[in-house]
Amino acid sequence: MTAVTASPPRRRSAAAGWIALVAALAIVALLGTTLVFGGWTPRDTLDPESPAPDGTRALVRLLEQQGVRVVVARDLAAAERELAADRGTLVMRDAPMLSDGTLRRLGAKARDTVLIEPRSRSLDVLVRGSSLAGVAEDRAVDGACDLPVARAAGPTRIGQLFTPGADVAGCYPADDGFGVLAWGDGEATVTAVDGLSVVTNRALPLDGNAALAVGLLGRSPTLVWYVPSPADADTGVAAPTIGDLTPAWVTPALVLLLLAGLTAALWRGRRFGPLVAERLPVTVRASETTEGRARLYAASRDAAHALDELRRATRRRLVRLLGLSPRTPPEHIADAVAERLGADRAVVHGILIDDLPRTDRDLVAASDRLRDLETSVRATLRTERTPR
Repeated sequence: MTAVTASPPRRRSAAAGWIALVAALAIVALLGTTLVFGGWTPRDTLDPESPAPDGTRALVRLLEQQGVRVVVARDLAAAERELAADRGTLVMRDAPMLSDGTLRRLGAKARDTVLIEPRSRSLDVLVRGSSLAGVAEDRAVDGACDLPVARAAGPTRIGQLFTPGADVAGCYPADDGFGVLAWGDGEATVTAVDGLSVVTNRALPLDGNAALAVGLLGRSPTLVWYVPSPADADTGVAAPTIGDLTPAWVTPALVLLLLAGLTAALWRGRRFGPLVAERLPVTVRASETTEGRARLYAASRDAAHALDELRRATRRRLVRLLGLSPRTPPEHIADAVAERLGADRAVVHGILIDDLPRTDRDLVAASDRLRDLETSVRATLRTERTPR
């Protein structure tokens, strides 16, 4: 019969190891490229597809149940294309990368515009010179205006306050501002509300927030939810990228360093093969090792450390004798021994844990007490197992 060698399994194991290494390097390179060149975008605050507390997916689901077609546009071109096809409602958070002209052009394409996180520039451009006016405390406020949506919603939680501009109506008054601004010219309307306090998944169930949010965003059969992207920045105002700020030779240098590192890993990497049994030139008996450690303890004059080693060994044996768990704390071992022997717990604790030797004579005496304690436990076990 021909013997079967272990070479093929070893080759397969080595090949699997190299494949795993290459796959791991590829994943790391892919993640690094994605993070460096901006291929990954987090979706959280006020994002219509985010289920997080600060996301707005719950509101999108409510609008869809009301028959509103919600279109999420993650770039300016998509938003303009959808509004050109169906002039519905535009929902937009603050977009600092867009110029004033682009904001006006985008707002003009919609029948209704709702700003859910407006800042001073957006308010000034789209809501006729309105501005920010502080923050209201966390409480429900009545609408106190003629806006039908506010009257239907009733008291609502608001956060950011606004100062209305010319011919702009303010609802939900608090302190020196209003929680909602509304302006219209007969053909289009613009509304501003603090989205974090009204439309997020966390805030939507509070008071009349859901009714107000659905009333403001559900006026048209189609809702275009525009999520601004840095790529939408107008020419000349885009923030510089890492590639723009670094010299042209940096990227080729990084690629060259990566290739050099991979080459060095393949060249100098350890080749895993079968284990080789090597005969030792000298066989050291266990007793000699024990004596050597004892001499080291004696030379260091550390009686306490030597006694700790003896105690640990004694406790391990007692654990096996008493059938305890290997993870039993020393205090519980001492209690079990004291209960088994009917001895004073303080005395047993002192032998197994607490007593500290100061001299070699104390160490020898403590060692004798440990031996006697273990012998006594063994004797009780032998007595129990002796037939009567």
